[in-house]
Amino acid sequence: MKILILTCLIAGFSLPDAIGQSSGKGTKQGQAIHELIDDYSRARENQDTTLLRSILSADVDQLVSTGEWREGIEGSMAGMVRSTGSNPGTRTLTVEKLRFIGTKSAIADARYVIQNPDGTRREMWSTFVVVNAKGGWKITAIRNMLPAR
Repeated sequence: MKILILTCLIAGFSLPDAIGQSSGKGTKQGQAIHELIDDYSRARENQDTTLLRSILSADVDQLVSTGEWREGIEGSMAGMVRSTGSNPGTRTLTVEKLRFIGTKSAIADARYVIQNPDGTRREMWSTFVVVNAKGGWKITAIRNMLPAR
């Protein structure tokens, strides 16, 4: 019985953190995450590996729309630079949904559009898992999806 009561108390205190927070730019933390995704977009566009290294966690992983897994910061960064170089175009990431999971992590869903040099567009989704570590937000996982037509 004591275990049941303790479990209910823990769940009751944790639930507001999981579902009760505002999502979006209206909060200080929400704004910081939007800026993090903007920094990621800018780093990719400019192939700025210094900026990329500063916003990715050491254990970051990425699953891209081709099905390739990129693991760890070195593998992820190498794949990002290779992909940006072989797929020219203007990349735009627009965060549409931000969901906090407690106070130290969040999931950001973004529209990911690549405007190709020939005028065509590649429209995808990107999901970012972000963590607040050492006083700042970092990207720890990225999932890119190309919706089925």
